[in-house]
Amino acid sequence: MKPLISLALASALSLSLSSLAQAADVTAAIGQSGDSEMVYRLGLQSNFESRWWASDTGHLSGYWDLGYTYWQGGSTASNHSVSLAPVFVYEFAGNTLRPYIEAGIGVALFSSTELDKNRLGSSFQFEDRLGFGVRFSGQEIGLRALHYSNAGIKQPNDGVEAYTLHYRTSF
Repeated sequence: MKPLISLALASALSLSLSSLAQAADVTAAIGQSGDSEMVYRLGLQSNFESRWWASDTGHLSGYWDLGYTYWQGGSTASNHSVSLAPVFVYEFAGNTLRPYIEAGIGVALFSSTELDKNRLGSSFQFEDRLGFGVRFSGQEIGLRALHYSNAGIKQPNDGVEAYTLHYRTSF
């Protein structure tokens, strides 16, 4: 089962890398886990080409997010994760400042199944995210909550959360 999951994730990553390479934004984030350990994240984003439900209020769009997260260890060794997620964004209309809310569900691979007091059960995890912020001049700043869990595929399934402040810029 583990080789099958790894193969599926590698295929998804390779397909997504081609779209990410076309016009990638970069995000840097810093925050804390639910157990107050520091979390550092770097990501590449590629916007969807489509917009839906455009109105005077705003529109729905999204992006692919490929991220690397460093989980600074406290009582246990540090951990690393790589994730890939489609993220849907509702961006409110505005001239210079455009508030937004976002949500997404993706997959992640952790380097270890232990993260401080949490036992993840498997290296494979699902990534759920909720966030909000403001976009301006090709940049954004926002807050994000990320939850990782293997959805009960393997026990134990303690899961882990991260709460981050992020900055995104376009190149």
